[in-house]
Amino acid sequence: MTHTHAPPAAHSASSSGSPGSPAGSGPPGGLPSPRDLGRSLTGWARRDARFDVPASLVVFLVAVPLSLGIAVASGAPVAAGLIAAAVGGILAGIVGGAPLQVSGPAAGLTVVVAEVVAEFGWEATCAITAMAGLLQLVLGATRLGRYALAISPTVVAAMLAGIGISIVLGQLNVALGSTSQPSAWANLQSIGSSLLSPDSHALLAATGVVVILLLWPRMPARVKAVPGPLVAVTLLTLMAAAWLPDAERVDLGGALLDQIGTVAMPEGTPLAVAGAVLTVALIASVESLLSAVAIDKLHDGPRARLDRELVGQGVANTASGALGGLPVTGVIVRSATNVAAGARTRASAILHGVWVLVFALLLVGLVEQIPLAALAGLLLVMGTGLVKPADVRRSRARGELWIYVATVVGVLALNLVEGVLIGLVGALLLTLWRTAQVKVDVREAGPAPDGRALWVVEVHGSVSFLALPVLARRLATVPEGQVVEVDLLVDYLDPAARDQIDDWRSRYEAQGGQVVVEHSGPAGEEAAAERAAKSRPVSPRAWLPWGAWQNGGADLGTTAPAHPLAVGVREYHRRTSASLQPVYDELREGQAPRAAFLGCVDSRLVPNQLTSSGPGDLFTIRTMGNLAPADGDDDGAVSAPVLYAVDQLGVEVVVVCGHSGCGAMTAAVASDEAAGPAAGADGATGTDASDPVDRWLRHAAPSVSAWRAQHPVGASAAAAGDGEVDQLAQVNVAVTLDRLREVLGAERLERVRLVGLFFRIDDGSLSVLRDDAFVDLTDAELDRLAHLAG
Repeated sequence: MTHTHAPPAAHSASSSGSPGSPAGSGPPGGLPSPRDLGRSLTGWARRDARFDVPASLVVFLVAVPLSLGIAVASGAPVAAGLIAAAVGGILAGIVGGAPLQVSGPAAGLTVVVAEVVAEFGWEATCAITAMAGLLQLVLGATRLGRYALAISPTVVAAMLAGIGISIVLGQLNVALGSTSQPSAWANLQSIGSSLLSPDSHALLAATGVVVILLLWPRMPARVKAVPGPLVAVTLLTLMAAAWLPDAERVDLGGALLDQIGTVAMPEGTPLAVAGAVLTVALIASVESLLSAVAIDKLHDGPRARLDRELVGQGVANTASGALGGLPVTGVIVRSATNVAAGARTRASAILHGVWVLVFALLLVGLVEQIPLAALAGLLLVMGTGLVKPADVRRSRARGELWIYVATVVGVLALNLVEGVLIGLVGALLLTLWRTAQVKVDVREAGPAPDGRALWVVEVHGSVSFLALPVLARRLATVPEGQVVEVDLLVDYLDPAARDQIDDWRSRYEAQGGQVVVEHSGPAGEEAAAERAAKSRPVSPRAWLPWGAWQNGGADLGTTAPAHPLAVGVREYHRRTSASLQPVYDELREGQAPRAAFLGCVDSRLVPNQLTSSGPGDLFTIRTMGNLAPADGDDDGAVSAPVLYAVDQLGVEVVVVCGHSGCGAMTAAVASDEAAGPAAGADGATGTDASDPVDRWLRHAAPSVSAWRAQHPVGASAAAAGDGEVDQLAQVNVAVTLDRLREVLGAERLERVRLVGLFFRIDDGSLSVLRDDAFVDLTDAELDRLAHLAG
């Protein structure tokens, strides 16, 4: 598993509150009380200021050119981008629930804002932004913020890609000296005509920015520590002052303070206004929350509180709209820059907003020297970055490429809202289709005990009413009058599906057939429903070896490799413990295993896996070579647990299981060959009595002697082509069973069955000891095993 870590500063506990405040301090909402404010600021200045101040300056340098470019692309006054950057940084930074997230105008809303501006005008758009902020406040206060994430990732990725393509098409016109058009088709037509007579000064300015931004990641680390967008826009502004006098410049329209408060109520139908408010609110919310979740993966500090973050975004949008600014969202580019720059608390985001405000108030003349085409070049790179090939590959791998394409086409051909609705409808239809595609396997499994054919029907997945046609069609293929076993290997079975199975069972049995229905969990619908309500499905990792899912990645909170055992224990606590809680609740008062299992200590032999059993099913005893020494040789290390299982726990079946390639049997064969004639009549091999392993392997002597004396089980194994080690391992099972018969005595053997099994590691098969040979588990043998306790 791979983990991405923030700089060490990200571990600060204060990152979840205001500057310097401990996590959870202050009144509800995380803000420090007035009494503690001075103490908090002092603590922040002492601990975190040296990290947050430099980080805020880096983010400020990134935010200014992006905010200007987004304002231009949105068809809004340029000053609106700076207002939104300042308000978003300060207010969302103070109130929001994602401490390291930076808010401001975002590229994801440019198309929406441009459409709203075109329909209602800029002053009405400000009012719509403020109303969208109030709606966000309601969503956050009612704790609905997290549900904004319940949107298909494919639709979100396609929405961003459609926005990116729209930005590119619009800004290509600006780069050619024309103006951005209101639709993708209109932009394509304008590009065609602009190519015939491009503005060379605008084209040079835009091309220069694009080239610098593309080359900047390849610069030395010290050089690219300065934000690329700042360098590109600054250089092109200086070059334009000297060599591109005719390039169109940014026009702020006067001092920033003169732009504040230009708000008017929108004129239009209530439905149109409500639609615009809802669109801005939802898209701004989804983008902010997705950004917060993504930033959580970049640092090890406190996780984002999504409902509070939505409240913070609502406060910022309400203020931004009222002051004449663009809509505000959490911005992934600025937030990631903030984390990478070493920010420790929300003070970094707040200070970045302060720096933007100071810049906008004092350096208006400098802003108006920037060529519009330079900002267009910046937006061309930004828009291209929203179209991610990885998203296309993921959607194709998920079978959702058609949803991705439909959403992008809808955004470009219609508008953002209708395109997203097309994607959401497609995602919903795909979910319904997948739910209806339940897997039902029907096969003949050989003869039943009464001579009729045994048919097995396996139902996999989630079975709802949508799957009833498939379920009915597959059940109808079972011939009449047979024995049918219906295995419900499902994680969900709704009442309609259960009723259909019960109805089919009644009809089938009325026509002379026999049906047995089996499913996971406790018997009975009430118990199954109760268990489902209390537990989750167990992760497949619970049954897989470490190497199948662990990759030697770093442990949480450190860069050191984690031991597989530690990772496995963590996985159990994360995914399996809660799922098994209902099982352990039933076992709390004691155990009642159904069988005792004596097996080898070999790590490849997993008794519960071989028997498909769980907690409380097997009383497991493991020794090297599954040996059971005679009394006195082991102080009852094997005989004692066997007798305890039979006498105290009421076990009715005792299993001895050997396996192929057994290391203990290999050592026993080697010791016997080394000892030669010196082994003696009792078969004792030449071993080192001072070594614990050698002392234990002396207990294999009776099995070695029996094998050397042509034990029938060994002879059968030899005839089947098994090597010496596997021959001895099979003889050892038979000898151990004889030893257990002595331990149990005649009286106990009247109520206890002994079973010998042999596991072949090379193909994962099990065979059972029948008379003097291990035989395959045919249907007849399986039927005999099924009635062991009979």
